[in-house]
Amino acid sequence: MNIDGVLKKLEALVAFDTQNPPRSLSADSPIFDWIDETLGVDFETGVIDHGLGRVSMLAVRGKPDVLFNSHLDTVPVIEGSRFPPLDLTIDGDKVYGRGSCDIKGAAACLLQVAETTDNPMALLFTTDEEGASGICVAEFVRSEQCRAFKQVVVTEPTDCLAVSSHRGYLSVKGEFSGKSGHSSEQRALQDNALHKLSCWVAKAVTAAEQMDHIGRRPCFNVGKVHGGIKSNVIADMARLHWSARLSPGDSNKEFLDVMAGLDNSGSATWHVPFSGPPLPTGGQDISTAQAYIEQHGLEAGPVVSFWTEASLFAQAGVPAIVLGPGNIAQAHVVDEWVSLQQLERALGIYTNLVESHD
Repeated sequence: MNIDGVLKKLEALVAFDTQNPPRSLSADSPIFDWIDETLGVDFETGVIDHGLGRVSMLAVRGKPDVLFNSHLDTVPVIEGSRFPPLDLTIDGDKVYGRGSCDIKGAAACLLQVAETTDNPMALLFTTDEEGASGICVAEFVRSEQCRAFKQVVVTEPTDCLAVSSHRGYLSVKGEFSGKSGHSSEQRALQDNALHKLSCWVAKAVTAAEQMDHIGRRPCFNVGKVHGGIKSNVIADMARLHWSARLSPGDSNKEFLDVMAGLDNSGSATWHVPFSGPPLPTGGQDISTAQAYIEQHGLEAGPVVSFWTEASLFAQAGVPAIVLGPGNIAQAHVVDEWVSLQQLERALGIYTNLVESHD
């Protein structure tokens, strides 16, 4: 396996600043010209700019029925790193650089496979996975192009294990309204928006705990609360931002309906900035994805707690698995890294999957 070729491509990918935020990318950004040139004339490529730094690039050679998906955006650089984050640094078995694990390392492996094989192959690169308002994959699964594929491999870091199930991610903002006034009024007990919010939070935590006891095990977290003016004024407004990570087989919508129904005050309104379904979501069958894992002799991995865009493909009816080099614990850290061993293993797996195409 030509790991040197992977490292050369990874070095170039890391050097492109694709931090999200600020997600300052467009269809004219140099990274897409570089990918197009690296793939060569055998690939037909198309770039769609959805605005706000959200760009999709589809590259296809021949008529493959398997699609590999990698996002090119990274989380922002964190101060205090030992190694230059936009330069590739090899220290022992570790390859450092922003995005090396999540998930430019996988993208470099795929580009190397494209260079060293001539089998049919399809690659979807996107730039909006790491921040809010992502639409690239959501738009793609609604397109006619998506219907050409029978299987998707999303290349998030799984230690090169084939994962067919993961948690979802639901982000919800709520607002409770009250009636302002002097805190000496007895009605403050009922009319205070912060009181209403606090009662809801207590019920929501209890509901999540009860679900945990019956084995559904949702991860529920109230991350932000604010409202009111001062202690002697009845709060007329209170807002919160909470999230939940639901287990495979659960439904984000059903969970939100349950949580919203806990408000007895009738004053709450809810807004969902992001809803990424679990893999699988409620009622879905993953037997086709599991058959793909068995057919190609892939080592199956356990359910993972992080969310991926594989669930968006699966929700649209395209079987999807998650398989990529590195471990999620190495992503989003000050000095992000992936091991040479993992890159080499991913290169071998992706090569075998591409070469198995008839």
